[in-house]
Amino acid sequence: MGRFRRPCFATASGAILRVIAYALPHWPAFCWVFGLVIVYDLSQVAQPWLVKIAIDSDLVQAHPHTGSIIAVGLAYLVITGLGLVANFLQMRSLQYTGQRLVRNLRVDLFRHVESLSIRFFDTYGTGNLLTNVTRDTDQLSSFFTNFLLTMVRDGFSVILVMVAMIALNWRVALLSFVVIPTIVGVSAAYRPRLRRAFNEARDQFARMMGFTTENLAGMRMTQFFGQEEKQRQAFSTINQQLNRRNLGVFRWALAFNRTLDTVGTLAVALIAWVGGMAVLDHTMALGVLYAFITYIRQFFTPINNLTQQWNTVQATQVAAERIGQVFLTEPDIRDPEVPRPLPLEASLDDGERASLIVFDHVSFGYHPDQPVLTNIHFTIPERAFVGFVGETGAGKSTLMALLSRFYEVSAGAIRIGGIDLRQMRQVDLRRMMAVVQQEVYLFPGTIKDNIRMFRADVSEAAVREAAEISGAHAFIRQLPEGYHHWVAAKGENLSMGQRQLLAFARALTRKPRILILDEATASLDSRTEQVVQDGLMRAAAGRTTLVIAHRLSTVRSADAIYVLDHGRIVEHGTHDALMQQQGHYASMVHKSSDRRFG
Repeated sequence: MGRFRRPCFATASGAILRVIAYALPHWPAFCWVFGLVIVYDLSQVAQPWLVKIAIDSDLVQAHPHTGSIIAVGLAYLVITGLGLVANFLQMRSLQYTGQRLVRNLRVDLFRHVESLSIRFFDTYGTGNLLTNVTRDTDQLSSFFTNFLLTMVRDGFSVILVMVAMIALNWRVALLSFVVIPTIVGVSAAYRPRLRRAFNEARDQFARMMGFTTENLAGMRMTQFFGQEEKQRQAFSTINQQLNRRNLGVFRWALAFNRTLDTVGTLAVALIAWVGGMAVLDHTMALGVLYAFITYIRQFFTPINNLTQQWNTVQATQVAAERIGQVFLTEPDIRDPEVPRPLPLEASLDDGERASLIVFDHVSFGYHPDQPVLTNIHFTIPERAFVGFVGETGAGKSTLMALLSRFYEVSAGAIRIGGIDLRQMRQVDLRRMMAVVQQEVYLFPGTIKDNIRMFRADVSEAAVREAAEISGAHAFIRQLPEGYHHWVAAKGENLSMGQRQLLAFARALTRKPRILILDEATASLDSRTEQVVQDGLMRAAAGRTTLVIAHRLSTVRSADAIYVLDHGRIVEHGTHDALMQQQGHYASMVHKSSDRRFG
């Protein structure tokens, strides 16, 4: 309970109502807060009435009764103290409830983002996601902890003040209420301009967040190529645009608030003049006039507060709709309602290895009119060592993305152990795989944590075994704290080769049935590559290994090599067989700078 459900965002309208609906599971806490609000508002309305009693009953009399004045004073003190306590408790309770509510929202949003397919992250900017998780959720927090309290407290206060004013003098009270349509008209006139200004400011903030995130991640390249000044100018341009957008919001909000202030001031002056004339004509008591002037301020102050909160309404509506767009996004890849179990490992029969992976005439394109793979068909036996080579953009990495089911095939089918990937649960499919890519991402934490990916079920012995097989143990033991050495974000305090070795060790802790190496040795020097090659052969023993090769030496001993060109398989066979064909593969070998091919 108490979570932001996707059905709440079925339409683009009514975002504020959907936000309020999200708070419904917390109704006991809000009822407590509203009870405190009633106590506070009653104390505020009672104060002028007590002063009116003191003025008309005692202070304007020739012989005031001291005891009555003291009694009224004590009552005033008690009521004021009670109001202060109620105000403190309501603010404290609402802040706690609002923060807990928004915390749940952030968790739900992050969980939903994690469930989305890779295609979503290909198109949705990082800056927008960061803004959703930070600024937009903060705005919803402000709605619950600021706007909601203001609406209830000031709205109820207006009702109580209106009742008190009517009880004092209904004719003057009705004259005061004439200004309400004017306030409504002013609000309606400013609403579209404020909404547009908030939208523009939010979009520009998301652009600045995305630019900042990307440039901080690429700071080494920026400094290496001496582009600091250019990037600084680009950031300054984006920041200036954000400044203009924020000033636009400020100008419209300021104009709106000052217009309402002016209307309220004129109303107070009008009522003070009418009431003053009534006192001079002896048709209104002085205490009543005092109470009326106080109430008229209490009447317009909450109205002004409510109208000024329109800024929050606009910003909250924008934030709710933006978050709603994310929640409305459904994963492209879905698990079947009745999943098939993982295929059992095939046994060897007369030296023949059963087929494990089958690409059955697979075609795929990231966009319908731009095919990346066309009619790909091949079979990989259990525990085979298979290489995939080709020029950049040939489709090698796309093959592995499809095998991991990050994307859905456009045509054909991919089967593992005779089972179509679409009939398996994604978590089951990926549990039997491990992937090592050229770009290694390490998280802030220890060496041990990064090898086991923070999984408590992976023992230290398993971590050390994986490091020894991959060849990472040699450099880890030389670090000051060994496996407890702290790794900075993205592994910035380790060399590229060291990060790659840790990625190999991380993959081996999964004990994968299928090991995928996506140009995993492309960033290694020759010496480190040889260490990894030795570890790779040990890691590949007893499991199916698929290698996308940048350095062709990696796949020279492969059971089979598939050569891709423009999304098609143009050759396949062993290294020796392909060299004899003198085709694409042989040409790539001859062009390679890898001297070990000779």
